[in-house]
Amino acid sequence: MSYRDTIRSLADRPEELELAYRQAVRDGAEESFAEAIDEGHAESGGNLLLAAWHYRLAYAVEQVKGRVVAWGWALPLGVLNGLLLWLLSDHERFRIQMTNPLTGFPVYLMPAVLLLAAPVSAVVMSLFLTFVGRGRPGRAAVAGVALTAASAYAILLFRQIWPRPFQDQFLGLMVMHLGLLAWAGVGFTALARGDGEDHRFAFLAKSMEAFVVTGLLAIAGGLFTAITVGLFNALDIQPPDVVLRLFYAGGGGLIAIIAVALVYDPLRAPARQRFDEGLSKLVALLMRLLLPLTVAVLLVYLAFIPFNWREPFENRDVLVVYNAMLFAVIALLVGATPVRGGELSQKGETWLRRGAIALAALALIVSLYALAAIVYRTVSDRITPNRLLFIGWNLVNIAILATLLVRQARAGRIQWLPAMHRTFAAGTVLYLAWAIVGLLVTPWLFRGDLRAAVGLPRTIQTILYERPEPILLKCPASPHVFLLEDGQKHWIKDIATLTAEGYRWSDVYPVSPCDDLRLVPDGVPIPPDAGPPPQP
Repeated sequence: MSYRDTIRSLADRPEELELAYRQAVRDGAEESFAEAIDEGHAESGGNLLLAAWHYRLAYAVEQVKGRVVAWGWALPLGVLNGLLLWLLSDHERFRIQMTNPLTGFPVYLMPAVLLLAAPVSAVVMSLFLTFVGRGRPGRAAVAGVALTAASAYAILLFRQIWPRPFQDQFLGLMVMHLGLLAWAGVGFTALARGDGEDHRFAFLAKSMEAFVVTGLLAIAGGLFTAITVGLFNALDIQPPDVVLRLFYAGGGGLIAIIAVALVYDPLRAPARQRFDEGLSKLVALLMRLLLPLTVAVLLVYLAFIPFNWREPFENRDVLVVYNAMLFAVIALLVGATPVRGGELSQKGETWLRRGAIALAALALIVSLYALAAIVYRTVSDRITPNRLLFIGWNLVNIAILATLLVRQARAGRIQWLPAMHRTFAAGTVLYLAWAIVGLLVTPWLFRGDLRAAVGLPRTIQTILYERPEPILLKCPASPHVFLLEDGQKHWIKDIATLTAEGYRWSDVYPVSPCDDLRLVPDGVPIPPDAGPPPQP
């Protein structure tokens, strides 16, 4: 009988479960027994005996096995990842570009490495976790195929988005979305050794530690690169681009794998990782110190909002800061939450819980405020890929914060930590779901119809590609304004009509030479009874 079956059969017999554990220790299979306990605890729906064993073994198993970094796999795979990113960083050969279908002019949009760095690194990380952890190769294969398909989908379908600013927005957003999907692919591979809310939250915590280590290594690598380049410049020697790319892109790829190898033990399930020493402990301590400071800053900031109420409604940069703050708050809450009970004293846990609730409540108010601002800007202007997807991200963050508050109100002081774990484990599913929706749906929602633009003068076609609707055109030598729609120009009678239709003077684009605007066929004027349209 497997340990999994043993746990199920002994879930209500504490003496026999103790005997089974002692036998597992004698057989050197304590890790397998602990993983079976984890699975049974996740499936039991609240069995107190399995819960007690789960938390007992969370610490005991850690003391049995030491942590050995698998340099024999980490270094070769890190070099492989670095070489792949170095190759992709050649923007002359690997670039995201397209040809304007109206004018035939090539348009360069971004280096391919920005879009592909995260998926490529995630595949190599999944190989590291599989080879070192002797895991399931099928999971790494599924993650690799899924990430390849997602990357190909973004690269192939962005071309049907119209106009070019929306293409830029989509590709920029996909850097974040593919990065999130890449992280999920690594998690899918890591969770082969144990799934459930505790394992998912533990993987979240280890991910934050890996990001911090990556940042520290990147700072060290950046200093080394700067000193190296400075030394050569002092001799009036400029290193070639291929060498600089090896430092920046290649070094970045190496660092990403080394960071994972340093903080994550592939031989253990996520919930069995070490969190009570080294950088894990330091990251958690820093997050907990930042939590009350962040609460204080948000309290002061909320006090100033009534005096600057319109700022995010009118200033895009302020809205960007708000959205970045919301993601940072979610990360701070995850980092400050203990992975296991008993890490803090009872008094420490009480104050930590109060701080988390206060921060979530304040962030929820700000997130609702930010959502109102972005919805207002969308309704008063136009829907864009940026606005659509960030409305979704706002809703996801609001759902996570609201769920946290509701579950904490129900859980009470005793069960507050499992409630936090459940909230963030469910939050990862929401993040992943919206990342997939944004990837799949956006190219179809902003798909352009170019048939009406065929035959128009090239200057008009260029404007169509470079500017989102509404497109208002004007000859510099004429006072008349025209709306370009369905391949026709519609004369707008006067400024009062223009503003009444919801258009703004900033939407008006000059056309030169004026003859190009005259060549566009006339349509029904605005309003229809305005009379014969004048010529530009």
